[in-house]
Amino acid sequence: MRILIVDDERPARDKLRRMLVQEQGVSAIEEARDGVEALEKVASFAPDAIFLDVQMPEVSGLEVAASLPQPAPLVVFATAFDEYAVPAFDANAIDYLLKPFDATRLQRAMQRLRERLATRATQAERQPGLPGAALQQLLVSERGGTRVVPVADIQWLETADNYVILHTSQGAPLLRQTLTDLLDTLGSDFMRCHRRAAVRLSLVDRIDQQGQLVLRNGDLVPLGRNHKADLLAALAAPAKKH
Repeated sequence: MRILIVDDERPARDKLRRMLVQEQGVSAIEEARDGVEALEKVASFAPDAIFLDVQMPEVSGLEVAASLPQPAPLVVFATAFDEYAVPAFDANAIDYLLKPFDATRLQRAMQRLRERLATRATQAERQPGLPGAALQQLLVSERGGTRVVPVADIQWLETADNYVILHTSQGAPLLRQTLTDLLDTLGSDFMRCHRRAAVRLSLVDRIDQQGQLVLRNGDLVPLGRNHKADLLAALAAPAKKH
């Protein structure tokens, strides 16, 4: 089992690491000091499970949980505050550890992780290629902090060198990611319409005389010749269901 420890306090990370190395089946452990670093480590380290503190600077553990790419690693919250238990389980947490916890309590959490991972593996064998739930929000690093962008607010996407412009009604923040990788996490609500753009299908109003997509808010989005047929088919699909 590959485990990521996320906590802004070094002593807490060290203590949990010492406890986890004693657990059977733990093959690798990585650490992150805050929510932004946690999401970077999720992408590079690909953990099976995350032990996640709740209260951290800039980005809380609950925000990290809501921003995990799908299929997401399993989450165990480890915190000194009991008032976050309900929202934690609403975020599909496997367990909620109250600091300070002992080895016996950690072992119960680890057993739950092993059982859930075994269930996931069985489901993957029976239903290969089954997609995970779509991402709920994105965390965008900006000067002076981190911006939370709900996926529901995104209207269309546009590439800009090594970034993606997230066009929303509240602005257009830049996310450092490729459009291809981002679309893999956003689900079927979005579709590429141009080599440099993708659009939320439900917001497309029409195609104008210049061959551009016109969104319901009036935004003009480029439509590439190679993507037009697939896009029209996707737009027509809901009508066929009724």
